[in-house]
Amino acid sequence: MDSTSGSLRIRRVFNALVSFSVMNSRFRASGIHFLCSMLLALAALGVVYLVWYPVPLAAAIGVGHIFLILLAVDIVIGPLLTFVVYKKGKKSLFFDLTVIAILQGAAFAYGLHAIAVARPAWIVFNVDRFDLVQAHELDRRFLLDTDEAFRNPSWTGPRWVASQTPLDLQKRNQLILESAVGGGDLPQRPDLYVAIKQETENIRRMAHPLQELSRFNRPEVVNRLLQKWPKADAWLPLMAKTRPMTVLLNKKDGSFIAVVDLRPWN
Repeated sequence: MDSTSGSLRIRRVFNALVSFSVMNSRFRASGIHFLCSMLLALAALGVVYLVWYPVPLAAAIGVGHIFLILLAVDIVIGPLLTFVVYKKGKKSLFFDLTVIAILQGAAFAYGLHAIAVARPAWIVFNVDRFDLVQAHELDRRFLLDTDEAFRNPSWTGPRWVASQTPLDLQKRNQLILESAVGGGDLPQRPDLYVAIKQETENIRRMAHPLQELSRFNRPEVVNRLLQKWPKADAWLPLMAKTRPMTVLLNKKDGSFIAVVDLRPWN
């Protein structure tokens, strides 16, 4: 009995050590995968929030939830699958890890592509306000009639531009008809873009005094933001997909100062 009991104890200890070794190797492999995924996620974070969607435009478009899903796939699901399948000496280990890497890479690339094609392309002055236009919203039917400077949306953040109603009556009527049925409007038509300097006088004429912002926002919030931009003395609304914001201006020369997360109306 003593011999049998001792043998069972030794076997249990051995099995426990083997189990611990397996778990330890899984944690190590999963941890390495997690660190690699984290580095990739940080690189994507920098590109998305510092280049494509500079603050506060990410909130204006609502890209946050899409990016969170992308990060969940990248830094959670991939390393978790590695933890599940990893077993040192397993014959199919290389194949299993390759499949995980391919699936994770494909999901990450798809998500990043979706974010890239929806990036802010232009901030367009449109009659009495600015419109934030995303790259996929641009009407490309008229590219041949578009000035070369406006044909390709930027990959390094949105650029400022103005739109002008076409002088040709037929084109104007077509634009009105298409916008009425949900088609592209002035801001989505790059063939109607002009340099923003050409609309300086209209920008100055349409600009609102800063005091009005306190009607739509808490005064202390307005004051705190305005302290960062002492040259601003006027503003215009910025229309965006998820949340309208405010463009701060210098009325003297009609120049834009910054986009801030303040409501332009109730």
